[in-house]
Amino acid sequence: MKEADFMFSKVRIPYGTWGSSYFPAWQMSALAEVNIGQFAGEAMNRILAKRKVAKGRLDYLVLGSTVPWHWKFWNAPLAASCMGRRVPGFHVESACATGLLATVAAAAEVEAGSAEVAGVLTFDRTSDSPVGVFPERRAYQRTVPLADVWDNFGFDPATGGAMIATAGLAARKYKIDRREVDEIACFRHQQYFEAKASGILDKVLVPLDILNVQGRPLGRVDDDLGVRPLSMTELRAMRELDTCVTGGTQTHASDGMATLLVTTKEKVSEISPKPEIDIRFVAKFDMRTSPGLMPEAPAMAVQKMFDRCGLTMDDMAVVKNHNPFAVNDAIFAQAMDYDWRQMNKTGCSLVWGHPQGPTLTRTMIEAFEEAVSLGGGYVLIFGCAAGDVGTSAIFKVS
Repeated sequence: MKEADFMFSKVRIPYGTWGSSYFPAWQMSALAEVNIGQFAGEAMNRILAKRKVAKGRLDYLVLGSTVPWHWKFWNAPLAASCMGRRVPGFHVESACATGLLATVAAAAEVEAGSAEVAGVLTFDRTSDSPVGVFPERRAYQRTVPLADVWDNFGFDPATGGAMIATAGLAARKYKIDRREVDEIACFRHQQYFEAKASGILDKVLVPLDILNVQGRPLGRVDDDLGVRPLSMTELRAMRELDTCVTGGTQTHASDGMATLLVTTKEKVSEISPKPEIDIRFVAKFDMRTSPGLMPEAPAMAVQKMFDRCGLTMDDMAVVKNHNPFAVNDAIFAQAMDYDWRQMNKTGCSLVWGHPQGPTLTRTMIEAFEEAVSLGGGYVLIFGCAAGDVGTSAIFKVS
């Protein structure tokens, strides 16, 4: 295995100090009823306690979310207060790439000496998304209302197209076969349910109780609600919404949160249950492709990153991605000459859903657990994001 330089000399991700909620599909759980920022802060407190990390260790907090929530103006300081810790911090947002961006931003704070233990807290609630009313002098109404989540899914102001149209256009460009896309979706569902049965996801996902403002139980989030096994027969029978895209070969909106910590090499021994496990940042690269071709952007980002750091797909022990469309995986496999069966072995966002902010955070946590189970190695994380952007990163687990 080749050796590559590291992005940060001081920074580590302490093993076993992370956790994620399950991601119930939108409108299917009590998460649709809560202030997601407040819930995320309280949930992080619960996860840190479960991982036996004293919240007093935390001295900085980086939030990542994409859907407006009540009191969002107060961002990280408010979420920190909800977890019972008064620390400074800030909020980042980069559509589907938010989880990875927030983690790198926290690492930069630690590397610069601004923090010793920085928390990364990502979350979103797509259920009942707020409706913003924006001044618009070009319209006779003078204001134009915009439903935050769904209008953005259906319209890219830079291209005029919808998200789903990027999958169809990319599928046509790469001459992707519908049967292969159905096979990918079927296989991804099998991987998820096999991982769930194996118990590896129990190291990642934390059941959480939801309370109302009076402190009374609203419900319990203990499953990725809305996910069910899919057969090839079912997938083949589904109507195409665009080229190679059906209801079964694309993800669904969901709600949830995910958190991890970033710290110095010296602090790992104080907060990790297994400080001998070393997790480091190797490389990160973003790429923007031509208009309307979002699913090809991740492969382009990964290849550029490999060119810069000298690694290849053969060096990767674990490969996981955010794949809102099964088309993404077919294009990546073709562009990188890689077998799509070798990636996403513990599940992926195509199956368990896409709450946006925490999607790549959960993806990273699952990947780190998989790498540890294999004895370490390089971990490749990548995905697409709104605006025809591809994001990618490499970590090393040893």
